[in-house]
Amino acid sequence: MNAIKTEIPDVIIFEPKVFGDERGFFFESFNKKLFIEATGLQQEFVQDNHSKSSKGVLRGLHYQLPPMAQGKLVRVVQGEVFDVAVDIRKSSPTFGQWVGVHLSAENKRQLWIPEGFAHGFLTLSDTAEFLYKTTNYYSPEHEGALLWNDEEIGITWPDITNGPLLSTKDMNAATLHQFLTE
Repeated sequence: MNAIKTEIPDVIIFEPKVFGDERGFFFESFNKKLFIEATGLQQEFVQDNHSKSSKGVLRGLHYQLPPMAQGKLVRVVQGEVFDVAVDIRKSSPTFGQWVGVHLSAENKRQLWIPEGFAHGFLTLSDTAEFLYKTTNYYSPEHEGALLWNDEEIGITWPDITNGPLLSTKDMNAATLHQFLTE
């Protein structure tokens, strides 16, 4: 497995070694030893989530605050998404910066999003099935959302012709400025 550092060094792309032939393919989707070597972290994953979304659905930018903050290891098993991580660690030199990565069933890449980041994705294919491992349990009392198109963050999303399909929570999400003043 190849670990690729991004513009925000704590966010890491994992690219598996895929072994394929006329029968199909095989790859390790997770290897604890390699994960520790790449991240320097001894994470315990406690929950696996699976979602399916239609084209144009944008989920996020979601986060959980301490003591229930979540790290996420995310991947796509069907379709394609544009996946985004935003640094919301107030004391971080990369606070407010973002990383965007195309994840697909075809490229089999995974993205490690540490605690202290907001996360979201836009579905680019007709449908996409998205899997993620989390380091903490879902806690509605500790969750929040940042506005997907906050100009202060400035995410360059792929072309969204008619605007994304959003949940009510995501339509009413906070700006980065509002997050700072909470």
